[in-house]
Amino acid sequence: MATIHAPASRPVGPVILAPVAAALFQILTPVLPSLGIGAPIGSQSDSVSTLVTPAGWAFAIWGPLYLGTLVFAGYQALPANRYDPLLARLRWPAAGAFFGNGLWALYTQSFGLSIVSVAIILFTLGCLLRAYRTLAAWPTRFSAGARWCAVLPLSALTSWLTVASTVNIAAALRFHGVDAGESAPLIAAAVMIVASAIGALALLRSAGNPPYALVFLWALTAIHAAGGSTSAPVALAALAGGALIVVATLIGLVRGGRRKWF
Repeated sequence: MATIHAPASRPVGPVILAPVAAALFQILTPVLPSLGIGAPIGSQSDSVSTLVTPAGWAFAIWGPLYLGTLVFAGYQALPANRYDPLLARLRWPAAGAFFGNGLWALYTQSFGLSIVSVAIILFTLGCLLRAYRTLAAWPTRFSAGARWCAVLPLSALTSWLTVASTVNIAAALRFHGVDAGESAPLIAAAVMIVASAIGALALLRSAGNPPYALVFLWALTAIHAAGGSTSAPVALAALAGGALIVVATLIGLVRGGRRKWF
């Protein structure tokens, strides 16, 4: 029997404003290098590029991702939505994730992709996974507004951060002088398979969440275009990972995901 969720308790101002403030913070921090504060994230990433670093065009996805966070922040703050039980469970995890994105950008622009940037991005991913579990376990159908303004942006951001965390770990190892040498292609391929398996498991547990799957495939395509163009093991791993994601998505949708997500 589906759990009946009671109406959310009356939210106070900071609870409503936290996602809004954090969403603005994460969008403004990447602008700092243009003001002479730190170096652009792209140049910091290029300096420690690895075989699992996506092609540069892949990072254009941050435009829609940032827009999605603003949409969620505005949607949850609407007077009509302040007592929505789903949004009540998403507000703090989303605010934590948005703040984590901004903090990661602030640190990375100033100090590079070190082990500290890994800790920040893993914190951010943890917040998003909490929100993602809430969406995956939600027992009733989403409203049209929730589907477009909460499910879509938070699922997409969770997917991108799942891959980005793996990329950040690889970059941090290089930043600190850890080099796998001739074994690097095989290790990179293994990392991609593990990351894809984690993504596939998340899809199976969430009934084939389509936004999560599509963003994950976008990331794998970009890795195939970059590292895969110089390393056959990485290319094969990206293709195998994509197959895992597609199969897991289809299984999830067949097992009830079509009614949940559409």
